[in-house]
Parts: sequence; structure tokens; C-alpha cells
Amino acid sequence: MPKKINVEFIENFLIVWKPTEGSELYKKGFYGKPLGIPKPKIPEFDVPLILDLMEGLYLAEKGIINIYEGQEKKKVSLKRLRQKARQLYDEFDEKYAVYRDLRDSGLIVTPGIKFGCDFAVYKHGPGIEHAPYMVSVKSASSEITATEIVKAGRLATTVRKRFIIAVPDMEKEKIRYLIFKWFKA
Repeated sequence: MPKKINVEFIENFLIVWKPTEGSELYKKGFYGKPLGIPKPKIPEFDVPLILDLMEGLYLAEKGIINIYEGQEKKKVSLKRLRQKARQLYDEFDEKYAVYRDLRDSGLIVTPGIKFGCDFAVYKHGPGIEHAPYMVSVKSASSEITATEIVKAGRLATTVRKRFIIAVPDMEKEKIRYLIFKWFKA
């Protein structure tokens, strides 16, 4: 079994201090952002890698990373990480269920804030292709207006992406994906 990568928990982020280990994680699935490099052209870099809590929780659950905090390097539990993430993200459990499902399907998932959605999703990865999908997570009880769907659809068409609404059923541990295809009449 490969050696787990040590990651430090600071405030709302997880940091891989060793650039070789950060590069390794980045190569595995485009996890994290290299510090000061907005769009890395090559997967090797000589700076720390910053992970968000959703990525960190996923990697910790998969047994790829160990998370610690403080000078005494105290181990951070999955429970504590999940609690912190719930404070940071609205509807974290639903969003994380979708994130995990997409990652487990072999897709690359990054924050979608610049597209006004929860996730930008890639088949191959950023820098290799533009994200073909933008995903918004909604609970089954959420109301969404026709205007919101049209706005999201227009944005998706403008940036050449497919708009997807992910609806997780937390009790059945199942996710429905509603994919919108736009056409000219």
C-alpha cells in the first residue's frame, strides 16, 4: 500500500507542504491548487498544494492522505473535518454526496463558482479540456423557477457547457442528474 501523504489543516484549508507530494496528488486527479499558480501547465511544481475541505475529506476517506494540525501534529478526524466543512458550505452533505459520486465515476470535479454553479466537471481535466459540464446541487424539496433554469441554460450555452442539476436523495444514497440540452427552434 502506498504511503499516505501528510496534509496540514489550517483554518479552512488543507496544505500539502512537500511539492513532490503535492504534484503527485495533482497528477492523480487534478486535486487542489498549487500556491500561486492559477492554471498549471505541467503537473510538476515546486510550491505547496492547497486543497479545499471537500477534496480533503474525499482523499482522507479514500485513505490517500493523513490530516494533522498544530505544531504537535495532532491527527484530525473525518468527523471534525466534516463538521468544519458543514460550517463553510451551505448544504455540505448534499454537495459532498454529489462530489463523491462524480469523483467515484472517474470525473474531475472543481469548484464552479466562476460559472455560478457548484461544480465544473471534466472528463480529462483542466488544462487538457474546458469543463464540459456545470453542475448545480439542489435538494428534492428545492424550488427552482423556469427563469432560473433559462438563466443557467443561457450561461451554459454561452460558455459551451452542459447544465446539470444534481438531486441527491440522502436517505436512499442515490443521486438523480437532470441534464439540459438546449436547441434553437
